[in-house]
Amino acid sequence: TAQKQFARPILKTLIRLALLLIARLEITGKENLPKTGPLIVIANHFNYLDPVILIDAMPYPMDFIGGTELPGAPTLLRIFPRLWGTLKVHRGSVSREALVNGERVLSTGGVLGIFPEAGSWAQVLRPARLGAALLAVRSGTKILPVGLDGVGGVFPIKPGHRAGIQVNIGEPFGPFQDDIRGRAGRERLEDIGHILMKKIKDLLPHQKHGFYSDDPVIRLAAKGTEIYPWEDQIEK
Repeated sequence: TAQKQFARPILKTLIRLALLLIARLEITGKENLPKTGPLIVIANHFNYLDPVILIDAMPYPMDFIGGTELPGAPTLLRIFPRLWGTLKVHRGSVSREALVNGERVLSTGGVLGIFPEAGSWAQVLRPARLGAALLAVRSGTKILPVGLDGVGGVFPIKPGHRAGIQVNIGEPFGPFQDDIRGRAGRERLEDIGHILMKKIKDLLPHQKHGFYSDDPVIRLAAKGTEIYPWEDQIEK
């Protein structure tokens, strides 16, 4: 829309200026960036600032599928999704509208950011929800994995301190072209979700691998993080 075309370049500039003051981004894997969309960008979600980091690090105009709430985020960041024009999902429900809007973005050659874990309630990797896999299959779009590390060090802001943030960009993969009808289809979506998360795992320090760690001690420490907070309630 005209509002997005006007607002997003301004917001992106403000994000760049703000991050220059409070963070140091080190980006690896820029050679893996496709020149154009359509493209689905997936990343781990440990902090409410993650979309802001992706906006700064990625060279594309980006749309996002995201939740309606940002628990624990400062007031300014809570209104940011509205200003940016995020495709809203009410966690705990099936948001067909967000899926359709996401497919529309991709069908016009756009770049769509999505966090497969569907929330930032833990600091280690958890299983993906079905949404990212479903969108990947239905759109038949290539996927770019990104690992974000150190984002939680930004707040609280300390005078003279800039948090070190690592943005690791992996190689694009896919597309997936699968039959996802019926029970077997759901199981295949779960399998694809695990593939998405393992691609992200390879871009993070081993202690953040959580549910997907090869180390049984790390997996045991992550036990319980796989429980989805909105499983029995719908986000308002």
